[in-house]
Formats: sequence, structure tokens, C-alpha cells
Amino acid sequence: MRKIWKYVLEMKAAIQEIMMPKGARILHFDNQRREPCIWVEVDDTAFLEIKEVREFTIAGTGHPIPIPAERLIYIGTALFDNGEFVWHLYEVGPRKEARKR
Repeated sequence: MRKIWKYVLEMKAAIQEIMMPKGARILHFDNQRREPCIWVEVDDTAFLEIKEVREFTIAGTGHPIPIPAERLIYIGTALFDNGEFVWHLYEVGPRKEARKR
């Protein structure tokens, strides 16, 4: 059955991993009770069978992003502390394989 689940993220620029049902669709990134969260549409029957690790990183406005741009998929932006801080969430895609010559 399709449901919406919430995952709480850590406020850090390093890559963080989240285990979720394969094929989960990220719907929204926002601040809830001063914690960064994503809401994800999942098939919860798949969670019992097929899981996958997804990787994410959070970057503040003006902060360096230590991951190559070609690996980043923009998810969304959220305001914290009444808009005083702005954070941007990216999903980190797989590394591209080096071409063989």
C-alpha cells in the first residue's frame, strides 16, 4: 500500500544514508520542530522485501558543498529559525565510472 513516511535528517554537510523502500519518491523537504525532514511516498509492502540506501547532503546558503556537482540532485530548500538560516537538500547520486581508454 502506498503511504507517506517522514525521515528526520541530520544537519550536516557530510553524506548521510537513509534506508528506505526501493522506488520511494521524495515529495518534500522542510523544517519541522527545528529538525530537517523529508516526506517520502513509499510502497510499504516493498519495505519488507526490497530496501535501498539513499544518500543525502545538506548545505547552507554560502557554505561549501564538498561533493562534485555531477553527483547532486537538488531536492528542495527549507527555512529555519524564522528564515534566519536557509538550507538546501541534495540527493547524492552514484559515482560515475571512469572511462576506459
